[in-house]
Amino acid sequence: MGRSKPPCSKKQRGVDFNKIKRKIGRKLPPPKNATSTEIKSKAIILPEQSVASNKAGLAVSKKGLTLKELLQQTSHHNAKVRKDALMGIRQLVHRFPAELKLHKLAILENLRVRISDKDKVVREMLYQLLKEVIFPGSKEDIPGPFISSIMYSIFNAMTDLAIDIRLMAFKFFDLVVQHNPSSFLPYADKVLQNYEDMLRKNQVYLHDKGKVKSALDGLVRGLSLLPCKERKTDPSDEKVLETQRTLHAFELEEPMVHTGISSIIKKLKDLMPVLVNCFLEFTSAVRQMPVLETQSFDCMQCALQSIDLAGKFLFYGINKHQTAYDGPDVMAWGENAMPVFLRKLFEVFPLKSTQPLSEKDLDRYFVLNAGITEIFLHFSEWTCTNIILVEKFLEFMETSMFGQNCGNIRSSKALREKHLVSLLQFIPKLVSQIAGDWKSRLLQAFTIAFKNCKTESSLKLVCLSAIKEMLLPVSRKQGTLLLDATDSEILDHQITWLRELPLLLLQFGDKHLSSLKVVLNLLLCLVQYSPVNSSLAWEYENMQYSLRDFYCTCLDNGSICYGPFIKLPRDCQELSICCLYYFSSLDSLLLRALSCCCLSNNLEPFVLFKIIEVLHAAYKAGHVQIADHISFFVTLLARFRVYPENFYPSSESDEKISNHGTFKAITSAVCSCLSQMGDDNLVLQTLEKIIVDEINLNLPLYNKCALLRILVILDSRPTRLSEQSIIKLSKSLLEYLIDAASSIPENADGSSDSVRLRICRYLLIPCFFMFDRSDKLLNLVLDLMGSSIGESNTSDEFAFDQSRQICAIASILLFMYKDVKIQRRLLLCRVEVHQILQNILLQSSTETNMSLGQRHRVQSAFDQLQSGTTRLYCWNNDAPKKNS
Repeated sequence: MGRSKPPCSKKQRGVDFNKIKRKIGRKLPPPKNATSTEIKSKAIILPEQSVASNKAGLAVSKKGLTLKELLQQTSHHNAKVRKDALMGIRQLVHRFPAELKLHKLAILENLRVRISDKDKVVREMLYQLLKEVIFPGSKEDIPGPFISSIMYSIFNAMTDLAIDIRLMAFKFFDLVVQHNPSSFLPYADKVLQNYEDMLRKNQVYLHDKGKVKSALDGLVRGLSLLPCKERKTDPSDEKVLETQRTLHAFELEEPMVHTGISSIIKKLKDLMPVLVNCFLEFTSAVRQMPVLETQSFDCMQCALQSIDLAGKFLFYGINKHQTAYDGPDVMAWGENAMPVFLRKLFEVFPLKSTQPLSEKDLDRYFVLNAGITEIFLHFSEWTCTNIILVEKFLEFMETSMFGQNCGNIRSSKALREKHLVSLLQFIPKLVSQIAGDWKSRLLQAFTIAFKNCKTESSLKLVCLSAIKEMLLPVSRKQGTLLLDATDSEILDHQITWLRELPLLLLQFGDKHLSSLKVVLNLLLCLVQYSPVNSSLAWEYENMQYSLRDFYCTCLDNGSICYGPFIKLPRDCQELSICCLYYFSSLDSLLLRALSCCCLSNNLEPFVLFKIIEVLHAAYKAGHVQIADHISFFVTLLARFRVYPENFYPSSESDEKISNHGTFKAITSAVCSCLSQMGDDNLVLQTLEKIIVDEINLNLPLYNKCALLRILVILDSRPTRLSEQSIIKLSKSLLEYLIDAASSIPENADGSSDSVRLRICRYLLIPCFFMFDRSDKLLNLVLDLMGSSIGESNTSDEFAFDQSRQICAIASILLFMYKDVKIQRRLLLCRVEVHQILQNILLQSSTETNMSLGQRHRVQSAFDQLQSGTTRLYCWNNDAPKKNS
C-alpha cells in the first residue's frame, strides 16, 4: 500500500478590496465619507414664573390638580385619564365642599357628556359621583336649562348603538328623576317611547336582567309621578295616606294640566301591552327553571308595578275625574270589555311552580300573585264574564286574609301583611258589589285579619280605613250606610269592629299618635252620621263603659290610674273630648274619670276648659243629668289643687309658677255655666246643701272661695239660704276670714303690697256679699269673733295663736269698714263690735300669758280698730276707752 501525500498549502496573496456580502432586504450602511446631519443639545431649564404655577390657596386634588384641570381631563381620549379625573373630582369636592356650590353648573355641564362614554368603568364612576356627591350637594337648586341639557344627554345615550350604554342611560334617568321629580313630566313622552323600544327587544331583557331591572326602576319612579287620584280618603287619616303613598308610589292629588298630556296618554297605551308581554316572557322563562332567580323576580315585580301605575293614571286619573285633557277616550280598548293584553296577564294567575320550592321562592311567587291581584282589582269595573277567573282572585284574597296557604302558594306572615295593605283597600268595593256566599266569606276573612294583625302595623290602619268606608255613608249627603245594616250577618261584623276600637285606643296609647287619631276620627264620624236609634248608635252608647279606662281609672283604694288621654297632644285630646258629646246619657263613672283628669296637674288649662264646655253643651242637649253635672262642677272646684297655697307673688316672674289665675278662670267658667242652667233659685236649692257641707270641710283657702262665689252667683238679696245653712256657714266663714286675713301684710296700704292686697280683697269679697244679704249671718259671725277672742287659756301656744287671731279679726273689721255696703250693716251691730273691742282690750292686759311682743301687736290692732270704729260710728262717749 502506497504512502499518502501531504496536503499542499497555497501561498497567501495580498487583497486589495474586501468583498462584502449583503443579505437581501438589509439596509445598506451609509458611506464612510457621509456627512452627519444629527444635532444634539441639552434642555435649557429656566425658572418657572410664580404667577402661572403657584397653586397655593387653590382647591386641588391629591394629585395637585385644580377643578378646571380635572374637568378638562374628563374629555381625554384615554379612558384611564377620564377615570382618574372623575376620582379626582370626587376627592376635591369631598375636601372642599364649597367648590361644588360655586361651580356645580360647570361641573354638570362637563360631566353630562360622559353619560354616553364608551368605557363601562367611566360610566359607573360617573353614576356614583352624581348619586353620592353632585346631586345630594345640589338638591333642588339646579336650573331648568341644565336639567334640559342633562336629559338631552340621557336621550342621546338611550338611542346609542351599544346596548350597555342604552341600558345605563335609563339608570341615569332614574337618578335624575329621583333628585328632581319635576323633570319627568315635561319629557315623559320621549322617555316612555324609549322604554317601549327597549322592552320590545326580548333578547335584551332575557340576557341582561340586572340592567333591565335598573332600567325598570326608573320607569316605576317616573310613572309614580304622574298625577292621579285613586280613591277618596279621609284627610285626617294622615298615616293611612302616607302608607298608601309609600306602597303605591304615586301622589294622591288632583291631575295637573300639562300641554303634552295627550301624547303621554298615547305612549302609555302603547307601553302597557309591551310591559305585559315582557312579564309573560319572563313567566315562560322562569317556568323552565328549578328556582325563581332574583334578577328575574325583580324584573317581573317592576313590570307589574309599572302596569299598575300606568293603569291607575289612565283609568283613575283621566276617565274617573273628567279632567280638561284633550284627546280620545284613554281606555277605549273595547266597550265594557277587558283589554286583550290584560286578559292574557290575568289568565296566568296564579303563578306557581310544579316543583318543590324553598320558602324564599314561595314568598316571591306570593308577591307576584299579589301584584297581579291588585291590577285586577283596579280594573275589575270592566265587565268580566269569566266567573272562574273572578273566583280565583277572590279565593286568593280570602286565603291571604285568613293567613292560610292557597295551593302551594305560601308566604311568611310579615310579607303577607305587607302586601295585604295594598289589597284590603278594595274590600269595601268588593263587599258592596259581590253577592251571595262570597260576601260573607270576605267579611269573615277581613274581620280575622283586622283582629290578628299587629297593633302598630300599617295593615291595622288600612283595616280601619276600610271599616270607616263600610260603616259610614259614601257621601255625607246620603243618609244610608254603605252596607245594608238590616243584614244580620253584616251587622254582626260591624259590631265586632266597633268593639275593637276602645281596646285599640288603650293599645295605641301615647306611642302611636297617628293610629290613635284615626280611631278617634272614626268614632266621631260614626256617631255624627249614624242613623238615630240604629244598632250602630246603640253600640256606640255601650262603648262609654269600655272608654272609661282610656281617660282614668279610679281604684277602690282611692288611688287614681290615669289612662293614655292625659299624655296625648292637644289635638287628640280635643277629638276624644268631642266624642263625649254624642253619648245620649253620660255615665256618672265616666264623669268621675273626667273629673280626675281635670284635677291632674299634667292637663293643659285649654283642655280643661274644653271639657267644661263640651260637658255643659251635653247637659243642655239632655245628655247629662243635672245631679251629675252639679256634682262634676262642685268636685272640680273643691278638689282642684291650687299651688302654692297662700302664695302672694312679689314679682311677675313669681306669678308664672302659680296656677291661681287658672283656678280663677275655672271658677268664673263654672259660675257662668251654673247661672245658665235655669232658674237660679232652683239651682241654689239643689246646690245649697252640697256646697255648705263642702265648705264645712277642711278645704284650702282658694277652694272655699270658689264655692262661696257659687253661692253668691246663685243667691240674691235678701238671701234665699235656709236658716240651717246660715248657722252652719257662720262658723266656717269665721275660720275662712281669719285664714284669709292672716296673710295680710302689716303695711297693707303700701305700694309694694298692692298685689297682696288685691288677692286678699278677692278672697274677702264673697263674704261681704253674703253679709250684705243676710244680717243674721253677719251678727252670728261677729258674735263668734267676740267669743273666740274671749276664750281663756294659759298655754304659750294658745297665746301665740290668740294674738294672731286677734290681729286677723281686727284686719277683717278694718276691711269691712272700707266697704260702703257693709258700713251700713255694721251700724246695726254696735253691740257686737263693742264686745269685740272689749275682749281685745282684755287680752292685751298684763294678766294674760302673752309675751311682750304679742301684747304689743294686740295693742296695735286694738288702736287701729278703735280708731276705725270711732270714725265709723262718730261716737265719743259710748266708745270704749283704753283705761276703762
